[in-house]
Parts: sequence; structure tokens; C-alpha cells
Amino acid sequence: MEDKDNKNRDDIFSKSVRAGRRTYFFDVRSTRADDYYMTITESKRHTKEDGSVFYQKHKIYLYKEDFESFLESFKEVKDFVIKEKGTEIISLENTNNNSDNNDADNKESVSASEEIVESSEDSVETDEENKDLKFEDI
Repeated sequence: MEDKDNKNRDDIFSKSVRAGRRTYFFDVRSTRADDYYMTITESKRHTKEDGSVFYQKHKIYLYKEDFESFLESFKEVKDFVIKEKGTEIISLENTNNNSDNNDADNKESVSASEEIVESSEDSVETDEENKDLKFEDI
């Protein structure tokens, strides 16, 4: 019976965005009550020391009652980043080449940030592990 429930909740609609070693998946899934919600998954390819490949995944569950506020906040943050730093990609390599420039004159200075990584060695995630996880919990 549970297999039948899980099969009915397979992806309804899906889009993906490739971005270097990362891929973002936007999936529409169905609840047991036959309503829809979205999952946003970031998948990043890694190589272990032995040469084998694994994928580290981070997932957000977004329910339709939160779509509008999520989009508003997303747009506000996106607009802030574009306003402050423009659309040009800034990397540490670019700033090292321009190290002679004055930071006040150079709006392309980069502050280093650490990526928060929370994953297990086995990168397989199941919906059962995340069924109680909600966007607000992240």
C-alpha cells in the first residue's frame, strides 16, 4: 500500500538548471491529499579520495501557501545583490589580479564566505527522511 502511495506522489512536473558542478532541480510533487508542493534541490558533484563520485544534496520543501512570500523575498534579495555587486561574476581569482587597486575605487572586491555543508557521506535522500521537514524549519 505504501508503495502505491509513494508512486502516486512521484514528480508531477520538473525543471532543472545546470550551474557548473551544481544542478538545481525544481520539482512539483503531490501530497497524500492530492495537493501540490514544490521541492527545490541543489545537487553538487563531489569526488572521494578513491576517485568514486557522489552527489551532495540539499532540499527545500515549499508549500503553495508560501509561494508568494518566498518569491517576494527571493526577488528582494536578488535585486539587492544586483544593485550592490552588479551582474558580473566576481571570484577570488579576479580580485587577486586587481590587488593593487584601492578597495574604495574597486566595487568588485569580494568578501570570502563559507559554504554551509550539511550532508551525509551517502548522498541518497528519501522523502521519508524529510517528510516532516518544512521550509520554515530551515
